[in-house]
Amino acid sequence: MMPSKKVSFKTALQNRDLKAIRSLPKSDLHNHCMLGGKASVINRFYEQKLKPFRADKMGIEPLNRWIYEVYKPFMERPGAFEKAVEAAFIQAKQDGIRVLEMSMDGFFGSLFNVSVPRMVDTLKHYHSLIAPEIDFRPELGFPKTLPLRTILKYLEPFLAYDYFRSIDLYDDENAQPLGNFRELYRFARKAGLKLKAHAGEFGDAESVRKAVEMLGLDEVQHGIGAAGSPDVMRWLAANSIRLNVCPESNIKLKRVKSYKTHPIRILFDHGVRVTVNSDDALLFRAGVSEQFLRLYRSGLFSAAELETIRLNGLS
Repeated sequence: MMPSKKVSFKTALQNRDLKAIRSLPKSDLHNHCMLGGKASVINRFYEQKLKPFRADKMGIEPLNRWIYEVYKPFMERPGAFEKAVEAAFIQAKQDGIRVLEMSMDGFFGSLFNVSVPRMVDTLKHYHSLIAPEIDFRPELGFPKTLPLRTILKYLEPFLAYDYFRSIDLYDDENAQPLGNFRELYRFARKAGLKLKAHAGEFGDAESVRKAVEMLGLDEVQHGIGAAGSPDVMRWLAANSIRLNVCPESNIKLKRVKSYKTHPIRILFDHGVRVTVNSDDALLFRAGVSEQFLRLYRSGLFSAAELETIRLNGLS
């Protein structure tokens, strides 16, 4: 029997074939490791189902509350850290991810007594065991709520491993002035890290431009607020600043009403380079493949346009 011919990404979308979409190479460039795992793997280990996440208002606060009330008890169990990392690589593999920029919270170890060597070894182990075919580019992330000196203190031991490739700042965009982090980003640049930060997730267009200019960012996580200004979008396009967008996250956190109205369309039409990413698959229960299909089914993009966006993340 002749082997079945593999369909193209465009054909898989047109056929609304999620299995075929998952089988084709994609990137995930905005993925928080500890919240990026396959839910069924976590639930089996936990021996109970995590309470589903539902935001009661727009913003990051409902997410942080879920982490504290629902996820923290799981993470306090022996072996939970390793299971969360394993689940994240399983999720990425089953989603057809071939380029993975997955971030590890650099402050996580101090909260749950996980040493830096254990964190690095665990990432290396499960990458090799589960998904060695993935081009894994480990990232370090820190919440914007931390003082600069605290972040620098926790960053330095990770850099000694020459393993991490990029840095990100996340959490409340307005936790403190961006200027407080200039020294951190100068230090990270000298260490050879790609510079990212969350901006425009809930903020406006100027907050995106300000983050890029002030911190010297190479890429922006989310950045959808930029859709509110043609001038900022032209500036992003002219400076080749890629936005790593997470449509399901934006909808579940109530920044965007639906796929049909998502501003990724406006950004794309203004020449801004965008990608589609999972953010927190454990909370939002949607990988990159599901989001591509939902963007297509909503009528927001054609299959050919989504192929362009898919390739944006693989190049």
